[in-house]
Amino acid sequence: MTAKIGSKHVAQHRGKKERAKIRKTNIAREAVKQAEARAKYRNQPKGQAQRQQAASAPAA
Repeated sequence: MTAKIGSKHVAQHRGKKERAKIRKTNIAREAVKQAEARAKYRNQPKGQAQRQQAASAPAA
């Protein structure tokens, strides 16, 4: 939930330019996350990532 100014939410007071800027930064941030995820799992056989994590995890 966003903070309020009186009875209005802060988001209602943002201008068009500010909303567009926030949207662009969110899209860019998401693109970076997706690129990292793609690079992490690229060209790996199914289930191999889990096996590698399990093998590298210290036994308790």
